[in-house]
Amino acid sequence: MPAISADRLLLFGATGDLARRMLLPSLCALDADGLLPETLRIVGTARSEIGDSEFRDMAREALEKFLPAERRGGMATFLNRLSYQALDATTLDGFVDLAEKVGPSTSKDGEGGLAIFLSTAPSLFGPTIAGLQHAGLTGDHVRIGLEKPLGTDLDSSCAINNAVAEAFTEDRIFRIDHYLGKETVQNLLALRFGNILFEPIWNSNYIEHVQITVGETVGLESRVGYYDDSGAMRDMVQNHMLQLLALVAMEPPTSFDATAVRDEKVKALRALRRVAADETVTGQYSRGAVDGEAVPGYDDELGKSSDTETFVAIKAHVDNWRWKGVPFYLRTGKRLQERVTEIVVRFRSVPHSIFEGMGSGMQPNQLLIGIQPEENITLSLMAKVPGLGVDGVKLRQVPLEITMPDAFVGQHRRIAYERLLLDLIQGDQTLFVRRDEVEAQWQWIDAIRAVWEEAGIKPKPYSAGTWGPNAAIALTERDGVSWHD
Repeated sequence: MPAISADRLLLFGATGDLARRMLLPSLCALDADGLLPETLRIVGTARSEIGDSEFRDMAREALEKFLPAERRGGMATFLNRLSYQALDATTLDGFVDLAEKVGPSTSKDGEGGLAIFLSTAPSLFGPTIAGLQHAGLTGDHVRIGLEKPLGTDLDSSCAINNAVAEAFTEDRIFRIDHYLGKETVQNLLALRFGNILFEPIWNSNYIEHVQITVGETVGLESRVGYYDDSGAMRDMVQNHMLQLLALVAMEPPTSFDATAVRDEKVKALRALRRVAADETVTGQYSRGAVDGEAVPGYDDELGKSSDTETFVAIKAHVDNWRWKGVPFYLRTGKRLQERVTEIVVRFRSVPHSIFEGMGSGMQPNQLLIGIQPEENITLSLMAKVPGLGVDGVKLRQVPLEITMPDAFVGQHRRIAYERLLLDLIQGDQTLFVRRDEVEAQWQWIDAIRAVWEEAGIKPKPYSAGTWGPNAAIALTERDGVSWHD
């Protein structure tokens, strides 16, 4: 039975940075494209003591700053959807007033309902859920979207999930990983399961290794307190990178259905082998230069000494029939040389080269899936170099490239949250993370952190503007593999 589209959206943290940069621009863009239900009302709530008009003014400023002009069509119509109710989520007092502002959890005809987007500190999850229950905002026609972080380890994640489960069944809980809203991430599913070309060779017989890189050039910025308590492992590997790994490694689902897709993802996550001490590297950036500008080290930005890792590299294995013996190399870090998110699938070399001795350096085929800053797919193939020669046929590696904006002319480059907010409103859970996925991710991450503690592994320094500690290079090169830089 298809889910009922919501006719009200309640945004917690509606005056915060995420709402200004991502949520409100995404909703306005969806409205401009005619994708929001005509009857949808959007209620914002936060601690700020402002009214409807002030909230709309704030939203207008955010849209003018963060949404391209060509995507603001009908902005006045969108702003008219907005209203606001101030709330201190630490007490129950204001939730009844909030419920009155939002209206009943179901429409009079039994259609519609309420979608809630919860973007607050994890410490407020419990009080917020209790307040929603107190005000009658957790009924059968209410679904809730949860923004990360969902805990700092398995135990704290379970505590949060248990609190949410007190009020919402699993089919009404939408755990958000914004990477799953990116077009190229979704296109990975289309590439694998929509083309006969790839799936027959998507296994250890033909693939030598996989690399997943998420590089950032920025430092702490405005996330000082959060990041030092989190580090690169919890901030990036536990969610974004493991979701990318799961999409690469999963078995074909029976359909493009939320349950079928997520069943296969969790199987891949549960097949991850425990990581040994020599299969992981941690680092922390020191002062250096990024894009030609001098930048301070992590401790300088933080204002104190810290052992928090800003870089992680891992050699992972998925122990099942498809991937036995294929290493998955993961790396992520702040203040790296380049801002990039990409997946590299390196295929095995041909078993015998008939062109050997002709001056042709054979290179394995490689599939590069670029996620940011540019969305593209590149397949590297060997081809003959044009011309005549006495030494025979010479080959050279050439790229077959699909640049997504060029392939689909006229399509807007969408914000990742557009897809996720639309799916939350419509009740489609396919691109959201299920509880057993989250717990499988945390089990693997907690085991790695336990290895760090047992082996006394501390972050190795690396200069800002580089690709991390030298030990990360050694992690791959001892296997005869080089990072794709």
